[in-house]
This record gives sequence, C-alpha cells and structure tokens, in this order.
Amino acid sequence: MIKVVAKGYAQEDKVNEIIEICKELVELTRKEEGCISYELYQDINDSTILTFVEEWESQEALNKHMKTEHFTRIVPIKNKLMAKPTEINIYNKAI
Repeated sequence: MIKVVAKGYAQEDKVNEIIEICKELVELTRKEEGCISYELYQDINDSTILTFVEEWESQEALNKHMKTEHFTRIVPIKNKLMAKPTEINIYNKAI
C-alpha cells in the first residue's frame, strides 16, 4: 500500500476556485482501479493550505493515476493558482 500526502499553498484569493476545480479530480480519481481513498483537506488554522491525502494499492496504481486524462488536465490548472509548489511525500507503510 502507498500513501501520498501532497501539501499545497493556494493564493489567498484563489482558495475557493481551487477547491471547485479539485472536485472533479477527486470524483474521477476515486473511481480509478487501485485507488483506496483520495481526499482533499483544508487546514483549520490557515485556509490557504490544501492537502491531498491519498491511499493506493500499489506504486503502479499511483503511476497510472498520474497519467490519466483528468490528472494531466486538472493539476496544471490548479498549480497555476498556487502560491508555491506543492510538497509531495510518498510513503510505504512501515508498521
């Protein structure tokens, strides 16, 4: 199992727009083979921090996801509205 934590920093005036854009990404990704969970969270103390927490059956499933039409279309649009690059960490379960 693979866990992904992708922490992003939105431009202050673009937070709601990013969340709206990401609704389609979340909806379509959850239907993908190998996707266990795929959720977008907003920080309680700083609303500009938006973090995807993802769980995948395998690295192969994650790799396939990153090549899908919806990912390659939506993520670049989202990234243009961010204040700085997203921090992405990919984890294997240790215990």
